[in-house]
Amino acid sequence: MKLLLDFHYSDTWADPGKQFKPLAWEGLDVNQLKVAINKYTKDVLLALKAQGTLPDMVQVGNEINHGMIWPEGSSKNMDTLSQFIKAGIAGVNEVDPSINIMLHIALGGQNTESKYFLDYMLSHGVKFDVIGQSYYPQWHGTLDSLKDNLTDLAKRYQQDIIVVEYTEHKVEVNDIAFNLPNKKGKGTCIWEPLSTWEYFVEKDGSTNKLINLYQQIAKKYHTK
Repeated sequence: MKLLLDFHYSDTWADPGKQFKPLAWEGLDVNQLKVAINKYTKDVLLALKAQGTLPDMVQVGNEINHGMIWPEGSSKNMDTLSQFIKAGIAGVNEVDPSINIMLHIALGGQNTESKYFLDYMLSHGVKFDVIGQSYYPQWHGTLDSLKDNLTDLAKRYQQDIIVVEYTEHKVEVNDIAFNLPNKKGKGTCIWEPLSTWEYFVEKDGSTNKLINLYQQIAKKYHTK
């Protein structure tokens, strides 16, 4: 198995609706925040390296299309946000430059917004390896909108693509992810199998019939 490490840069869960600054970083200006992001990222990875568990991939922020470390790093301040992301990436590279970098946005079916965010980051010198997308139908549209968006991104950008959060439409989402142009789709990560939509682990710890879908998906896309 491989490890994807997701930095939230917050004292609580970070998502498009909340990207709260850690209390320890209150009162820091933008330059001091960049130093703090870099140091924290590097310190965590050095600790993991010391115990032989470096990640294979790192997300610099979680679902950051509305920014991170508010208010300074809000998407209203895209230049500052790009600097924060670069500070985190630098922290990763200072420990091990072979670790892949993911930018994770929650815009699975929103093509215009996805292109705006990615184009801005690329034009401002943010270097990354993987586009991570979240897909929840109630927020991100239909399966067709997911397919259209990811297909366009796969043609438009050199980065690989992972649907790094989803729960519903398990077979369909994997079919989309593994059939993108240029073999850019590298897979999917299900979000929290215990209590979210279409969960496959029951309260008593047993699995339900949905777990069998993953055997089918694995046979279809992961067996040689």
